[in-house]
Amino acid sequence: MRTSDLVVSISLLGLAFGLSPAVSFDGTRAPDGAAPVAVPMPDAASNLAPGNNPLGSASPLAAVPVAPLIMPPRAVMPATPLEAFRSGTQALRQGKTDQAVMDLEYAAEQGVPGAIWKLGRMYADGDGVKMSKARAYDYFRRLTSIHADDSSGTPNARFLANAFVTLGQYYLDGIPGTLKADPNVAREMFRYAASYFGDPEAQYYLGRLYLFGKGAPKDAITAARWLVLSAKKGDHRAQALLGGMLFKGEEVSRQAALGLFWLIIAKDGAGPDESWITDMYASAVAQANDNDRALAHKYLEDWLKNRRE
Repeated sequence: MRTSDLVVSISLLGLAFGLSPAVSFDGTRAPDGAAPVAVPMPDAASNLAPGNNPLGSASPLAAVPVAPLIMPPRAVMPATPLEAFRSGTQALRQGKTDQAVMDLEYAAEQGVPGAIWKLGRMYADGDGVKMSKARAYDYFRRLTSIHADDSSGTPNARFLANAFVTLGQYYLDGIPGTLKADPNVAREMFRYAASYFGDPEAQYYLGRLYLFGKGAPKDAITAARWLVLSAKKGDHRAQALLGGMLFKGEEVSRQAALGLFWLIIAKDGAGPDESWITDMYASAVAQANDNDRALAHKYLEDWLKNRRE
């Protein structure tokens, strides 16, 4: 978070109050100096341990036929799959896309998780290759099928978490001509990444599902719990949704000051195409009273202090 921007946000609040009582998730005020109230994880996620991932119980995933890439022959291939992975990523940085794809394909065929993920990411984003959700799905599905039970503390964890999140997005919306939308499978993908890998993006998407009742029963309390976890890890979209819920008191106890605080943080991280966040922030600032602004200012000071430490 940019400290300078937050200082501007503080000045917009126009406050110098020193209010600091902690507020629990249910809206009750804790005594001064009391430890923050822990937000429990949803019970439904308690069974997501290694060896018990949701891929075995979710509805079967469709096999996506992907034609092999036809690349020009290369005289000398890297000595090992890991060297091919490193060579491929370096070639990407140099703009040598054909060489990069060839090296990454070789590394992926030999089972290098980073290479499988990188190829999936390239096709998902159209990064140096023609965008193809079908190809991306194939790579991410291959990665999660082989490595779903890898420890959350391994270097592969970030690749796997992102692969599960992207698969969840594909199942949420479907891929025309390739994959039928299935919000229930999407929920399982998000839940696995959110619980087993503790991924903040997955926690955000899972919170959205419960908030809007798509792919999960509408449950504002469960939504808020997931959004809290994601917001504390810095996902500005989760911060915005959580802030809006708490400020308005939408099916949760209204905590206007805490909601305003989260909206201030979210506004600072919002991109130029995320006007929905800045609109929510502006609306909350206009409606907040002096006490709300004062306490939001205190939360903001504490947040900045903890970030510096």
